[in-house]
Amino acid sequence: MADNKTQRSKEELDNLVLGSSDTEYPTNYDPSLLEFFENKNPKARAWTSFICTEFTSLCPKTNQPDFARVYINYIAGEKMVESKSMKLYLFSFRNHGGFHEDCMQTICNDLSELIQPHYLEVIGEFTPRGGIAIYPFCQYSDMSDEYQQLKRDRLKDYAPGKFTMPLSKVY
Repeated sequence: MADNKTQRSKEELDNLVLGSSDTEYPTNYDPSLLEFFENKNPKARAWTSFICTEFTSLCPKTNQPDFARVYINYIAGEKMVESKSMKLYLFSFRNHGGFHEDCMQTICNDLSELIQPHYLEVIGEFTPRGGIAIYPFCQYSDMSDEYQQLKRDRLKDYAPGKFTMPLSKVY
């Protein structure tokens, strides 16, 4: 039996400000959750990275949960991704049945369509299941020579762990 001293009452939880906004958490994959804002420095070239350490989706064959770290790195053009919308969007994969590679490619496609970056890459580091770890790497770039070359170079140089980091550096 649980210790009543460690449980929170409804009144205690209702008084917390964190999470008390009207945020609705998605139960199914929903790209419409993604939002963008104007890049105030569109001529600057800078990397933006999102690191999601708790990505989950479902195996479409077995319906078992899959867990991953997802790294999203991009060089913005005119638009940038709003971070809370990114969190909700990634959360929307929780009940989505998709193979690892399909989930990462979907994220890459959705983001490139939304913000039309100069360059974008999505890397998934999925927790091994059945003794196999899967690390999909997906890319997008605009048609400029500079970013087409970056895309070729990153793909040629890719190896699991090369463009990611140890979890200890995230926290």
